[in-house]
Amino acid sequence: MTDQPFSPSAADLGYAGLALERAGDNRHDPAFIAVQQGDGARRMVVFAGERPMLKAACGALELLFDAAEAAALGAAEPWMFLGRSDGGPVFAVQLPAETEPAPGTFVEDLRALATDGRLAGEPLALAGLAKSMLSWHARHGFCANCGAATDVAGGGWRRECPSCGTQHFPRVDPVVIMLVTIGDRCLLGRQPRFPEGMWSCLAGFVEPGETIEAAARREIMEEAGVAIGSVGYAFSQPWPFPSQLMLGVVAKALGDELTVDRSELDDARWFTRDEVARLLTGEHELGLSAPPPAAIAHHLLQLFARG
Repeated sequence: MTDQPFSPSAADLGYAGLALERAGDNRHDPAFIAVQQGDGARRMVVFAGERPMLKAACGALELLFDAAEAAALGAAEPWMFLGRSDGGPVFAVQLPAETEPAPGTFVEDLRALATDGRLAGEPLALAGLAKSMLSWHARHGFCANCGAATDVAGGGWRRECPSCGTQHFPRVDPVVIMLVTIGDRCLLGRQPRFPEGMWSCLAGFVEPGETIEAAARREIMEEAGVAIGSVGYAFSQPWPFPSQLMLGVVAKALGDELTVDRSELDDARWFTRDEVARLLTGEHELGLSAPPPAAIAHHLLQLFARG
């Protein structure tokens, strides 16, 4: 376990800090959902395919549309209940990807909105929840048990198979992301999909039968050939691409010799604490950079840079 005092707030971590009341005790009651659907104060997060639709309001971007605005966009009756806020029930609706935005609205890639900070805090967390849930429904229209088409139930929080009776619930895939350190250096890597010059912490999916610690040790050995000693939890982040939970850990390396798996990484190397600080501020002498604040890796590197 790291002894560092730094820990980002939910508002600092992208896609975290959701303030909705999820109504978990009531959302599986059809009568409760019917009341929420009929509430004149209901608001909706609208997606066109995989991209959220937004509008400009008072010089800022607004994610939520009221019932009349959503209807004008062509949104059907809301069925994906996200929860309740002080302003009333909140739903998510998905339009076809080719939907043309109405005047005063536009669609944008969610990752791009988070990366440049145009969407942050609670609105980003809400967009992330909506994206995860809508993506899950898009991929689970058929029963994994018998293959029959499934029906939406529970306000969108489950799908039911009318053929065999199996119930399906939204899943979250755990991913471990590692701040690997040895002395005053940390291990970072580059994947082929990264923007030019960006370096980040290594990460990988937790496999069946693994603990978080075992997954961290396996991933680092597979990708960089480094043996790991102690592993301690730092903090986590929801990641809606499509629906993961990023488990941030700090891991102590037992040696610094690297054997990079080039099928997984373009490269990996050790960075000093001072270099990491310059990555974070955009002042690295080679023009290298760290992930943006919307990513948990940014905050793990902040943890390291603070010493």
